[in-house]
Formats: sequence, C-alpha cells, structure tokens
Amino acid sequence: MTYQELFQQISTKRSYLCVGLDTDIQKIPAHLLKTDDPIFEFNKQIIDSTADYCVSYKPNIAFYEALGPKGWESLQKTVEYIPKSHFTIADAKRGDIGNTSGLYARAFFDKSSSGLDFDSITVAPYMGSDSVTPFLAFEGKWVILLALTSNPGSSDFQRLNVEGNTLFENVLRTSQEWAGAERMMYVVGATHPSDFQKIRAIVPDHFLLVPGVGAQGGNLEEVSKFGMNKSCGLLVNASRSIIYASNGTDFAEKAKQEAQALQQEMAIYLDKYL
Repeated sequence: MTYQELFQQISTKRSYLCVGLDTDIQKIPAHLLKTDDPIFEFNKQIIDSTADYCVSYKPNIAFYEALGPKGWESLQKTVEYIPKSHFTIADAKRGDIGNTSGLYARAFFDKSSSGLDFDSITVAPYMGSDSVTPFLAFEGKWVILLALTSNPGSSDFQRLNVEGNTLFENVLRTSQEWAGAERMMYVVGATHPSDFQKIRAIVPDHFLLVPGVGAQGGNLEEVSKFGMNKSCGLLVNASRSIIYASNGTDFAEKAKQEAQALQQEMAIYLDKYL
C-alpha cells in the first residue's frame, strides 16, 4: 500500500484507527476454545465486526509465536483474511544485522517463503542502518521504526542526551537518510503528547504509528491535535480496549461498538485538525 492509498482509506472511512490483534489464548471467550482454531476464529470475528471502522490491523507476533507452529498457522490465516483495503503491520520489533535482518524481512514480506505478506513491520533501530535497510530492500514494503515508545521504561534510553538532542530525536533525524515518508513510519506513544510538536518538526510528512490510546490511557484528541499533518499522518492503535471489550459470546459486537466509537471521535478530529 502506498502513502497516497493509505491516506485515501483514511479520508474515505473518516478513520485512522489501527486495531491491534494481540490475541491471547488465555483471554479469548471460552466458547471459542471448542473450535478447530480458536485464535483465528477470534480474529476472524473481530475483523468482520471492525473492518468498517478501521484502516489497519496490527497482529502482535509474540502472541502467535508463543503457540508454536499452530500459532504461526493462525497468524497466516489471519493475514490472508484481512481485507486487502487495510494496511497490515507485523508488530515484530525485529532488528539485527546483515543476513539475519534479511531473513526476518523474508519471513514477513515474502509469501513464497513463509506464507506471510504484510505491508509493514516494526523494527528496533538500536543496531543502526544495516539492521534496517534489508527490510527496505522489499519493494513497496514499509519499515515502522521504534522512536518514542509508550511503555514506562522508554525513558531509560530513548530520552538520553546525545550531543544536545535526545536519542529518539537522533533516531528520527538519522533514519531519514535510509528512507523517506513513502517507506518509513515511526512508533510514537500516545503517552507522550507533549513531544508530538517536537517530533513533527523533525518528521513533518511521515506517518506515525501511535500505541497507547485506550487501555494505556493516551488522549486521542491531544495526539490528533499535535500529531496530525496534511495527510493525517497518524495510525492510532487500540488493542485491548477493542478486542477484549467483552469476554462473552457478544465479544464481536462489543468490539464493533468500541471501534465505531473511536472512528466517530476520529472523524471529528479530522474535520477539526486536518
């Protein structure tokens, strides 16, 4: 999916919602455990109920890897089921050098190799350019680089002062030498609303993947006000608040209601801030 195609989806749906498929076998409704593939059945119903209100899906790979080969199979079926109109993110946070990153890229981008064909992948930048560029070797695929994450420990390293700038600011500046706004996004947590203006000054045109709205308490209006650019430039992720809105047989309907509420709020902010 291109930059313009993603913006078109946002404009059409009046939404910049990304639904995180952090599907935990220990949290899904008990009645699904009787099905042949409980993880996929859960995801399928979540996708069916939320697809009209979001533009992206983000499976967190750890939840699938923890289940071994069956989890990988559930992931593959999930990615194939997601409508082609939706931007897909492998939330894998990979990052290694040389051939290893190349193999990670094949795992998530080369369907003939692994069975998976995501649009993008989250990547850790700590090992530098040669840990990121192998992912960019796949034409049309996106790297979503960790910049300022939403977790409490993010300040341990990301806010360290490096020659007058924080480390995350250096990540933003340096990585623009590797790819432009058409191929690279950045992860910026919703729990850091005061930093969005500073970040936009460095990366005015890039999309930002914003976790932390919902269960983590991030403020959607603040993120929208300070993070939006002329092409919206935001994918705001909500996971637990949507997919676990209910643990009963009505889980899909409750997920739909949560996604719809976020979409309606986003439509207001698109009119207000875009």
